Amino acid sequence: MRSHFLVAAALALPMSALATPGFLDFKTVAIAPDGLHIASIETRDDGSDSDMPALLMIRDLKGGAVTVPLPCAAGPDCKVDSPAWSMEGQLAFVVSRPQEGIAEIDTVDARGGAIRHVLSFNGTLDKLRYGPGNMLAVLATAQAHKLVGRTEAGAPLVGDIGSETDEQRIAVVDGEALTFVSPPDLYVYEFDFLPNGRFVGTAAPGDGDSQWWVAKLYVFEQSRARVVFAPGPREQLATPAVSPDGKSVAFIGGWMSDFGSTGGDAYVLRLDQSGAAPSNLTAGLHATVTALDWTCGKGLTGMMLAGDTVKIARLDAAGAKPVWSGQSALFGGPEGGLSCGPHGVAAVNSSFGTPPEIVAGPLGHWHTITHENVAIAAASFTAHSVTWRHDGFDVQGWLLQPLGGEAGAKRPMVVLVHGGPEAASTNKYLPAKETARAMLDAGWNVFEPNYRGSFGQGEEFAAASIQDLGGGDWRDVLTGVDAAERAAPIDDTRVGIMGGSYGGYMAMWAITQTHRFRAAVSHAGVSDWLSIEGEAPQPGSDQVNFGGSVYDDATPYLKASPIMHMRGVSTPILVTVGERDLECPMPQSQEFYTALVALGVPVEFHVYPEEGHHLHKAEDRADFRKRTVGWFQRWFSATPASASSTRTP
Repeated sequence: MRSHFLVAAALALPMSALATPGFLDFKTVAIAPDGLHIASIETRDDGSDSDMPALLMIRDLKGGAVTVPLPCAAGPDCKVDSPAWSMEGQLAFVVSRPQEGIAEIDTVDARGGAIRHVLSFNGTLDKLRYGPGNMLAVLATAQAHKLVGRTEAGAPLVGDIGSETDEQRIAVVDGEALTFVSPPDLYVYEFDFLPNGRFVGTAAPGDGDSQWWVAKLYVFEQSRARVVFAPGPREQLATPAVSPDGKSVAFIGGWMSDFGSTGGDAYVLRLDQSGAAPSNLTAGLHATVTALDWTCGKGLTGMMLAGDTVKIARLDAAGAKPVWSGQSALFGGPEGGLSCGPHGVAAVNSSFGTPPEIVAGPLGHWHTITHENVAIAAASFTAHSVTWRHDGFDVQGWLLQPLGGEAGAKRPMVVLVHGGPEAASTNKYLPAKETARAMLDAGWNVFEPNYRGSFGQGEEFAAASIQDLGGGDWRDVLTGVDAAERAAPIDDTRVGIMGGSYGGYMAMWAITQTHRFRAAVSHAGVSDWLSIEGEAPQPGSDQVNFGGSVYDDATPYLKASPIMHMRGVSTPILVTVGERDLECPMPQSQEFYTALVALGVPVEFHVYPEEGHHLHKAEDRADFRKRTVGWFQRWFSATPASASSTRTP
């Protein structure tokens, strides 16, 4: 079936970019119950490639801002996180020193002033929050071997392997100490308070880095845990949110790639009805719910991604009632969406064309309260939303184009494939230190396809990659390139492909399936779905993706593995990975590199010391950006090789 495409009008807002020192990046916002104060974690960029210290600010909506002095020297070894407000206007927050393995909780008044030290903890603290009666709770991991999350760098594999695993548990602040209130045999991922001081949360036994795909919903009381909902094998659940009366819990359910990449349908489960099944409030909706909250006004509020548009709606049994929609990104709240309070909401707002600023006010009627980035120079690129039909699905992507140059001249293009696959490329501000901006500055178009498996088109679309990795999603990428080429003048002999994580897998897969791309870059990719089962097992995930255990039938795992389709590969590729990547371990990239060397294919391979799935060190991110641009520049400038259409190795 021939693909169809539609090009939306260019975004009307002026394009902005990190062109001068002084760009302020907002990470997290938390609105106080009085609706007049907003805590934010911010980073001021000086234009260098050094890690910049994070600042904790308290902004008064009547004017003025206070910088909260942190109890340790600001920098990469001093991190601030989880700002949380009490009903009395006290701000609590976590300060950690990862190199020392120490985290602490401190508090400060809304107007600033003296910092009050609450407690220190040997381990990690995450998701600090206040509950009924100003109870303060947090997720705590005692004597943690690594930072929280599968994408963080893993601990060195030495000594007795598997004898100890980190246990993240719910703990309440008890004087100058923490008291654990969830059992030691469960790793808790997220939690919320019940009105009686008990908790609801998602958890799973065993290694928390690999068990999230089989997590269940629990009620925790007096160090005991009771399962209240167990999702099916093709579904995860995330962001549990308890209703104000405590009778219900809402959560997002759907097929999700990793913890933290949240999207699906909105469900509500009655806790006051034993054995009740959850109700799907958004079944069949052509959008993905990404955040839920009961405190953004009356009833349950959901944030959604619908194609190229973010929507906010009231959710109940009658469906979704729209409150706001726009082509921009709203983020910064405790679960990635809005920060809500009884008198208003706050968020960070940005788009390809607008640098981030904090907005606050009534839901759907907020206004911009910061103007930190108004002096940022305009950038020279435009963004278009491109849509096309393929295999009965609506598919969407973003085409970014540099301004200037000869009218109608064909440009090279780099296809940037997002990870996941259950995630999405969204209309979010693109600073100069992003690799995509560096490629635009080099004069190339950038195309970001939200292929089958992505968020934004509903749960059927997101789950369509199951048992079809490297199939329909790959064809969506190829037909998306066709759509981009119909939308803009592109030099088809100078098209590259790159990505990280699942996007890295797609870059590896691409060069085993076609000669269409002049060059490729893969960061933290997967070359062998069979061997990764022994290096980074994902119980409940890969078994669903491939229709069964690799130990019962390895055939589908091998069929989707680039390493099994190497004969005939000729596309030059740059391969990079973090030394301690737990998600897509370094040997996956090493396997691919070794095969390419044996076959005489142009390849470079770089391993970043002590890094995990994402590159956290500023110097490593700068090095990756330089290597990537240099690699494409080298091969875009080379004499074109003979191109062929898609082939089957």
